[in-house]
Amino acid sequence: MWKIGNVYFIAAIAVIGGALFGFDISSMSAIISTQPYLCQFNSLGMNENGECRGPSSNTQGGITAAMPAGSWLGALVSGFVSDRFGRKTSIQVGSIIWIIGSIIVCASVNIPMLIVGRIINGLSVGICSAQVPVYISELAPPSKRGRLVGLQQWASHPLRHISLSLSFQVRPAFVNVTCPNAAITWGIAILFFICYGSSFLKGTAAFRLPWGIQMIPGLLLFLGLLFLPESPRWLAKKDRWDESLAVLTLVHGHGDANSPWVAKEMAEIREMVEFERQNSDVTYWELIKPQYINRTHIGIFTQIWSQLTGMNVMMYYITYVFTMAGLGSDILLPSGIQFIINVVMTVPALLFMDRWGRRPTLLVGAFLMCLFLCVNAGLFAVYSRVPRPEDNFTSESESMAVTGAPSKAIIAMTYLFVASYAPTWGPVSWTYPPELYSLRHRGKAVSLATSANWAFNFALAWFVPPAFAQITWRVYVVFAVFCFAMFWHVFFIFPETSGKTLEEIAGIFDDTQPGAIRFLGQPAWKTKNTRQQIVRAERNQLTEEEKLGGFGDNNVSTEHKA
Repeated sequence: MWKIGNVYFIAAIAVIGGALFGFDISSMSAIISTQPYLCQFNSLGMNENGECRGPSSNTQGGITAAMPAGSWLGALVSGFVSDRFGRKTSIQVGSIIWIIGSIIVCASVNIPMLIVGRIINGLSVGICSAQVPVYISELAPPSKRGRLVGLQQWASHPLRHISLSLSFQVRPAFVNVTCPNAAITWGIAILFFICYGSSFLKGTAAFRLPWGIQMIPGLLLFLGLLFLPESPRWLAKKDRWDESLAVLTLVHGHGDANSPWVAKEMAEIREMVEFERQNSDVTYWELIKPQYINRTHIGIFTQIWSQLTGMNVMMYYITYVFTMAGLGSDILLPSGIQFIINVVMTVPALLFMDRWGRRPTLLVGAFLMCLFLCVNAGLFAVYSRVPRPEDNFTSESESMAVTGAPSKAIIAMTYLFVASYAPTWGPVSWTYPPELYSLRHRGKAVSLATSANWAFNFALAWFVPPAFAQITWRVYVVFAVFCFAMFWHVFFIFPETSGKTLEEIAGIFDDTQPGAIRFLGQPAWKTKNTRQQIVRAERNQLTEEEKLGGFGDNNVSTEHKA
């Protein structure tokens, strides 16, 4: 079958896997405060105004957490599937599972059925979120790796906005139905027709339509992958050398089989594969041995910290925050603005992440998010009051009420928090872990790191509704402390990987080099971004002296010490 070799097109198809999680966040966050949803899954009876109160905070936390629970399991098994059947095939498996889960969720008539469907959707998200970064990392040129893997984060934002807008458009007739003028790029035309058609719908269609539309990206992902090549590094690992060389020639050599850059990459891959053949297949136990535990823990904590910023749970429950900030039921525009900020502010990272480097990006993001979380905590602590009946709050998680100028400041700080996460921890948390590991370890190591992401996503999704109900504004303090801790963790432990081939990065962790720290390798704060050299190498612009002497901070031979 004809294969596509353009790396940007490959990434554009593959990162639809990231959009699956985006659809879930928006379709859940958008509908949890709507009456059709609250009445369909009602367990608390009616309020004084005759409106459904919906599920309890614990039950809603469980419904929301069902998806990351499934994702945790999906991420863990994805390593076995990926190593056995291929990176591309594992993502296709995930897309099929997503379609099945979306059908069950769309047809849900009670809470157990909804939870089962979301767990199945989670299995898909776990597989795709773990293996899409691996697939793109193993195909992308080093100078573009951050940009291309970061597309996974960015791709989910327009679809989140489309699904979010859709969910609000199909609210009952007593809510003013309008289509936002500011839709995102290619989603404009889709959103227009969805808004127009859904404006005539009432009742349970308010949540069944967005949940049903979720299966479309899964179908597109499966079909699109049919025209993409398999990972050349996985093919080499399976002793399919001709196919591996053909993929490298197609993607990196632009059809030139005599490209010096292709020859160099092929030599590095061959050396690495031949070494790894002398060792047994990797087990999860091997990932925590002293020689490897440092990079294993860095990958795991990159994903854990990305959750402990509080970004995803704030996206799930943004309607609670904006309702407490005095916006009532008119939260379409403010929520839409947040998703637009998320989309727009991710673009600079895609363009410049490889120039900035991973370390500075993570450090700046942690500092700014800590700042804005502290400000929001102070505003809620000083200016909030206990909700009154006339506030018409429908959830016990909406435990504070703020009006006037402080409420506007809370909304502004929420926007600034999103604008700080979007170009920093959002894309880098998916780009960084696959770069840390050798080919032999990458599939299982990334699946382990991603499973940690979903384990904490699950815990936090369940934690936030009762936390807002019980400890109110202190929820922001908890996440601010996490952001403070992650800043220093990154500073002292996380090395720079930008501007290096995947084979060269292993040398950073070689603790036998001069100045290295035992079991850690080179001090993280001393590692540098060598992008300019790698760009010249990809363009075959190195001098003869540089070709003979090598370039970058490390030599691929250090992989033998990994």
